[in-house]
Amino acid sequence: MRRTADGFCGGVIVETEAYIKDDPSCHAFRGETKRNKVMWGEPGRSYVYLIYGFHFCFNAVCRPKGEAEAVLIRAIDPCAGIEFMRGRRGLMDERSLTNGPGKLCAAMAIDRAFDGVDLCDVHSPLFIAENPALRLTNRMLGPIITTTRIGISSAADWPLRFYLDGSGSVSKKVRPLKPSRLLE
Repeated sequence: MRRTADGFCGGVIVETEAYIKDDPSCHAFRGETKRNKVMWGEPGRSYVYLIYGFHFCFNAVCRPKGEAEAVLIRAIDPCAGIEFMRGRRGLMDERSLTNGPGKLCAAMAIDRAFDGVDLCDVHSPLFIAENPALRLTNRMLGPIITTTRIGISSAADWPLRFYLDGSGSVSKKVRPLKPSRLLE
């Protein structure tokens, strides 16, 4: 969720992509830099970076300090602050508001100012909250599909992309490698 002057905006995370150690497509693969410093820090922090000189991408650092790994939030099903996000993107179709990492950041006004934010603090301007209806969400939008990653060239064939197949907000549906068990 993103706290704005107009209230909250955000939704259910429906697509992610993992970037792990020993992964040549991971920003931390070649070591710590000024750009990726947050990845080397505490888990539960946001790692936000600019790609193609235009689009921001938002990740959640997920490993202990010194083990630079993160999960890219690729898409959400918008459910809060939809008018705010429509205004930011100039779109009416909710499915197209946040169906890709750059679109998600544009709709939610996430930029480098959010790099390093504590995603576990509900008072933070950007946070990831527990879904109280997780089982229902998984039943309604599942199954969870595991595929290779998209939009990268190195290690693109690694099965580190996950999405909820029933969501209309997934950036790109591809043939699954294998269905994953729904999270209980």
